[in-house]
Amino acid sequence: MEGLKAVIEALIFASETPLDVNKLADVLDSVEKKAIRDCLARLIEEYNSENRGFCIVEVAGGYHFRTKNAWSPWIKKLKKGKPATLTPVMMETLAVIAYRQPVLKAEIDKVRGVDTGGAIKKLLDRKLVRIVGRKDVPGKPIIYGTTQRFLEVFNLKDLSELPTLRELKELQE
Repeated sequence: MEGLKAVIEALIFASETPLDVNKLADVLDSVEKKAIRDCLARLIEEYNSENRGFCIVEVAGGYHFRTKNAWSPWIKKLKKGKPATLTPVMMETLAVIAYRQPVLKAEIDKVRGVDTGGAIKKLLDRKLVRIVGRKDVPGKPIIYGTTQRFLEVFNLKDLSELPTLRELKELQE
């Protein structure tokens, strides 16, 4: 397809969420997935090699435009303020959910040693966690897991990119 690179670039630009190869193939019904992957690799290489303010990254199972980290001081000035932050309680609760999912609130409370209802509600409001379902036991407790938004915010392709416990211990040392 002539202009494939420009079409893929436009689709990624227009999408509010990361686009995966399957979605791109659905839109570009006459183009093979291999051609799409090859084109994406060329686009990524081009953006990374040029001195531009943005790039295409693979995140949350798809591809998305992101500003380069080098330009964050100017972006912060433009936005006039700090980015929305997560409290330590929210971060700890999110970490438990991310590493133990699917997980019940009671299990999260047990790991943290405190009631995490407020933190879970805030994480649900920010769309970082979601209700995965209900456990088939008396009371039908809610089961929680992370969302695609979680992957996007933390710049992860998928959950396998979470650091291991060994890597976390090495970082602390």
